[in-house]
Amino acid sequence: MCRMTLARFRWADIMTHMLEVLGRANSINVQKVMWCAAELDLAVTRHDIGGAFGGTDTAEFSKLNPNRQIPVLRDGDFALYESNAIVRYLCASYGAEWQPGNPKDFGTANPWMDWYLTTMHPPMTTLFWQLVRTAKADRDYAAISEAFATCRTYWAQVDRHLSERAYLLGSDISMADIPLGCSAYRWHGLDIDRPALPGLHAWYKRLCQRSAYRDHVMLPLT
Repeated sequence: MCRMTLARFRWADIMTHMLEVLGRANSINVQKVMWCAAELDLAVTRHDIGGAFGGTDTAEFSKLNPNRQIPVLRDGDFALYESNAIVRYLCASYGAEWQPGNPKDFGTANPWMDWYLTTMHPPMTTLFWQLVRTAKADRDYAAISEAFATCRTYWAQVDRHLSERAYLLGSDISMADIPLGCSAYRWHGLDIDRPALPGLHAWYKRLCQRSAYRDHVMLPLT
């Protein structure tokens, strides 16, 4: 179980802990990192920063991430940004069982992680922002319809892949499952009429049985 504490954010605290995650809990990119850290049983202190909490426009944060986005990981005096890069770093450093040792499996894991980021994330973000963070009167229903149709196609692609395997790489869960796994919670939690995708749903239910997933991903959609 991840030994994680939530700290009131103060820049002076950043040097006092080994593993620090800067980012708010309701960010899907922060959730990737926190879920991964919990699976690896790492002691982590997460600081609320970004969104309504602010803090990304400071000079101190810009030194850690010039893009001024969350999450940022600090491991001692080492800082890293970009959520997929952080997940890969944590698995390589602390969780060999989550990083495929076979070069072919490792090669296969990375396209799934990056495919989520480049292909699935944009339309899922449209759906999430429109249906969760936008008042009904202000929603763009044409954008919602287009994003839903795109996501439905992409999730059907994932479903076909998962129809013959328990996880994205086969019988064992790995870092490949983390980005899409976070997005799957949103897909199943949004108020939309989802198609029946049995392979996808079975995989999602397996993820739901993991305490680290429940603790860090299955949070209220806000």
